Amino acid sequence: MITTMLNALTLSRILCAILIYLFLYLESQYLIALLLFGIASFSDFLDGYVARKTNSESVLGEILDPIADKLLIVFVLIGLSINLDSFLIGFISAVIISREIWVAALRDINARNNQSDKTKVTFLAKTKTAVQMFAILMYLFGLTINSMVILFFADIILIIALFVTLQTGFQYTISTFKK
Repeated sequence: MITTMLNALTLSRILCAILIYLFLYLESQYLIALLLFGIASFSDFLDGYVARKTNSESVLGEILDPIADKLLIVFVLIGLSINLDSFLIGFISAVIISREIWVAALRDINARNNQSDKTKVTFLAKTKTAVQMFAILMYLFGLTINSMVILFFADIILIIALFVTLQTGFQYTISTFKK
């Protein structure tokens, strides 16, 4: 029962990703996009916390959770890059997508070789997601209150997220190919 509810919560993040993208397109709905992203981000923390505390972790949840996170982040970053006409956000989005595809390939290689522990989610990878989500929250907040200063600081946080993203991809690569 709890597992089903947690998986539904995870799936709701994917729906939120699509809705936020559409609200960014509407431009006058930044507050709704901000609130939805805040709820979706909190649900990411909440479903993981509840799953661990109630011992309700599932294989499906373990697979869906990172996918939902990635879709949420990518949909919103692409929406922001279009909305703000930002080459920086677009480029960083492309790097994040590339890293995710690369890490998925590494996980597949490791699963085939019975070495899945080499690409288990690390604390730094969880930190990467948190920094990416924080940058997005800053962008959405900056758009909501129409503050270029906040958007500038969001750019800085997103650049930091880029470096953490690259570092985690590098760590997974080294772990996979280390003899």
